Amino acid sequence: MSEPTRADLRTAVLDLLAQRKPTSSICPSDVARRVRPDDWRPLMDPVRAAARDLVESGEVEITQGGEVVDPDTARGPIRIRRPRATD
Repeated sequence: MSEPTRADLRTAVLDLLAQRKPTSSICPSDVARRVRPDDWRPLMDPVRAAARDLVESGEVEITQGGEVVDPDTARGPIRIRRPRATD
């Protein structure tokens, strides 16, 4: 089985978000499990890296405890969601 590329993982993040309500978020493990159901744990860091790419392009936000966080400094569990409008 070939390793998924960062582009594959970015696509998987966006595909999963597209299947959820606009206000929903996903866990990086959701993406890893979709890409490689039987051996998903090694994909956790690559999924987080792909999510950082998507933050840089403005396509997603990374949150902890419902608050947007800097993906480069976030430690521990994160969630990935579509950007929310700020008033």
